[in-house]
Amino acid sequence: SQFSINMRILIILPTYNEAVNIMLLMPELMKLPAWVEVCVVDDNSPDNTGIMADEWAAKTTRVHVIHRVGKQGLGTAYVAGFRYALAQGYDTALTMDADFSHHPKYIPTMITALEQADLVIGSRYVAGGAVLYPWHRRMLSRVSNMVARWVLGLKVHDCTAGFRLYRASILSRVALENIRSNGYSFLVEMLMRVQATGARVVEVPIVFEDRQYGVTKISTREIFRGVETVGRLWWGRVRRTVRK
Repeated sequence: SQFSINMRILIILPTYNEAVNIMLLMPELMKLPAWVEVCVVDDNSPDNTGIMADEWAAKTTRVHVIHRVGKQGLGTAYVAGFRYALAQGYDTALTMDADFSHHPKYIPTMITALEQADLVIGSRYVAGGAVLYPWHRRMLSRVSNMVARWVLGLKVHDCTAGFRLYRASILSRVALENIRSNGYSFLVEMLMRVQATGARVVEVPIVFEDRQYGVTKISTREIFRGVETVGRLWWGRVRRTVRK
């Protein structure tokens, strides 16, 4: 069956002002098998996303909530979720956005693909994948992916995808405390570290849709931070090569 791998999966949902989306997304996630659980990592959202997540946690043991003080960023939210998954003995951790740009309907395919992989990426840039947002953001995403692949030697097509399913065994081999990037550039650094472990990485196609509710978190500052991260990782790679 689609869900032939009977393992404990923790879906990590970083949130900041996603009240409407959480209300719509949670019922979809609860349709997944009982061994798929959810951990909302909320950065003290002014719109009460955290309170809504707590209401779900009160209703079912499948929902867990990590409340953080203030807006601390995407990368540290993922790390908080990874640490929770490892501490609680989950077999795998799945990261996704709460705004339906990563649709829950792809999760079964990703779980199945994990039979042959240590990391499965819901990818916009493999055959069958697509991106449905404005051309300037599409262009920006394409260029940043090409640069990351070329400069850092990354093997996957979608280096900045946040829709990922990791085996816990791989997460425990990545030194999470050493990751310096936050924001979206965290995804590039995390991928580089996973690739360095020799992990098997598989991409499955997804159609990435633009959010319908709420405000996108990608800012110009975020883009520059991404460029800085790629430069820093490239320099580290050069230095390691020279040492050899």
